[in-house]
Parts: sequence; C-alpha cells; structure tokens
Amino acid sequence: MRYYPICLNITNKRCVVAGGGEVGARKTTTLLDCGARVTVIGRTLLPSLEMLRREDRISHVKADYEPAHLEGAFLVIGATDSHTVNEKIFTDARLRGILVNIADAPQLCDFILPAVVRRGDLLLAVSTGGQSPALASKLRKELESSYGAEYADLLEIMGKLRQQRLSCGFTPEENKRFFTALIESDILRHIGEGNEKGVAACLGEIAALANEAGTSKDKGKD
Repeated sequence: MRYYPICLNITNKRCVVAGGGEVGARKTTTLLDCGARVTVIGRTLLPSLEMLRREDRISHVKADYEPAHLEGAFLVIGATDSHTVNEKIFTDARLRGILVNIADAPQLCDFILPAVVRRGDLLLAVSTGGQSPALASKLRKELESSYGAEYADLLEIMGKLRQQRLSCGFTPEENKRFFTALIESDILRHIGEGNEKGVAACLGEIAALANEAGTSKDKGKD
C-alpha cells in the first residue's frame, strides 16, 4: 500500500489512546510532544502514565473501552492487549469519521506512524509502509548520527530571517537566492562548533552578496 505523506497539526486537539501499557505510553508521549490534549483509556496505567496523570498532563478514564470515549476526538490510537477490542475501536472510529491507528495492525489504520528524528522544528521521517519496522528503526538511527542539534539551530535562524525578509518586501527570487547561498555556506559548521562570530560573518557576507546580485539585476533593466 502506498501512503500519502502528511504532517498533522494536533495542537490542543483531543486525542484518545486506548490502552495504558507500554505501547500506549509511547504513543501518548509522542502526542503530548506535538501539543495534543490526550485522554488515556484503561483500568490500569504504567507508572510513567500515572505520573503524567498526576501532573495533569493527561486525562484518564479508568474503565474498559466504550464507544462513548471517542466523543469529540480528533484521532484515536488503539493499543489494548485485545485484538477484539482493537478491532472494535477501529470500527467505531470509522463510523464517526475519526482518524484511527491500531498499533501493530496496518490493516486497521487510516494512518501509520513513521520512525522519526526531530531536531527542533526539523522532522525527518522514515516509513516502510508497515512492511518492516526494524528497517525503519535502522534508518532512523543512521539519520540521528548524520543530523545533529546544529540543524535545529540553523532552522531557527532561517525561520527568523524568512520573517524579516518577507516583512521587508524581498521577492521570492531574491529570497531563494539568499537562502540557497546560506545553506551552501559554512554556517552549519560554525553553528556546530559554537562559533558565533563565524555565524555572524556568514550571514553578513551572504546578505551583501545577495544585495549586490539584486542591484546588478536592477541595473540591467535600465
């Protein structure tokens, strides 16, 4: 099956996790990291989930799963230890038009969860279409070793510069030229080395070159 890649905004959206075990705990942590309001359904919770409940970071319904638990949910993840219950969660969610993922059962999913590497707002995702989680995990580890924390810092710098340049009225062509030069410069190395002066020098040089290119282009129109 070929999946359509998409990144969902689940900030402040109600997401339901059915199952308070290890799988449910992992799914819950990921949802919280993305800003979701998480409700966990289950008679018992792992200590890590119980701590989240005590900190009021999750809601907990101490009961076996019931269809009513899906009311108002944006998406639901089924992670119980019962295949029968998981199938019912899938059916109930589908009837209500709610996105659903059943752990370790790609055939009972509207979406699957890739192996991911996060560096700030940078998200690198690997999916094997549910065919081999082990291969996805291997590739994720390779990406982790190749893309360090400096990429998060670079992306933050680029985001701020983008907003500044948009407010100054630079054209898309000028911005493309500027950011292409920035990415191809030594700025990433300077960030990784903690060389703030080197970062500043790169930014200054690229801005100057971009301005010169823009000026030359304008003169050519005269």
